[in-house]
Amino acid sequence: VEFFTSHEGLNLLYESAQTRRVPRRPQHYDLTTHMPWIGERTRALDGAHVEFFRGIANPVGVKIGPGADPAEVVELTKALNPANEPGKLVLIVRMGADRVATALPPIVEAVVRADRRGLWVSDPMHGNGIVTPAGIKTRSFNAIAAELSSALDAFESFGNSQAGKPVAQLGGVHFELTGEDVTECTGGASGITEDSLGTRYDSLCDPRLNYQQSLELALILARRLSDSGRA
Repeated sequence: VEFFTSHEGLNLLYESAQTRRVPRRPQHYDLTTHMPWIGERTRALDGAHVEFFRGIANPVGVKIGPGADPAEVVELTKALNPANEPGKLVLIVRMGADRVATALPPIVEAVVRADRRGLWVSDPMHGNGIVTPAGIKTRSFNAIAAELSSALDAFESFGNSQAGKPVAQLGGVHFELTGEDVTECTGGASGITEDSLGTRYDSLCDPRLNYQQSLELALILARRLSDSGRA
């Protein structure tokens, strides 16, 4: 089994301490993970994170939120993937269920018009976090599913090129989940409510989909891809 890892390259002291050349490769690699990514809050074009990431040979990712300017995203693709190499850059969109339909298409259009290469990934988790009146951090399954559906709609709206290939295509998804029967995200067929979140809330960080919610979301995605002929 091939096993790959990825994490946010937030602490540059940690990342740079383990960045070096490797045998038979001339470039520098960040050896903390296969694919480090830059968060929405640290992706400034003139910031230290973009400067560090553009100097490593790893495939890299960058989170794109609803407030991102399309022209800025194009410049990010140039900084992080100057050779416009397929597979080098992952654009991870995390916008929230209520904003993705309006915020995502202009960004995708700008990247396509600039002929910049990147793998588009939908992260429907991080834009849909809320805190309950009781102070519990949670996410709504329905909002997660809605953002995923809206992201697919956005990419399908671009249609195909004259060669018959999609102009832009969603290439992956990012979920935070566990195989355990936790109660951290509300909704779904399991019927978790805000009142039942405390039953088994085990996460020390972000709320995760439990095994039933994970399977339900996978089935929703599979059905949607099957309907579009991509399954």
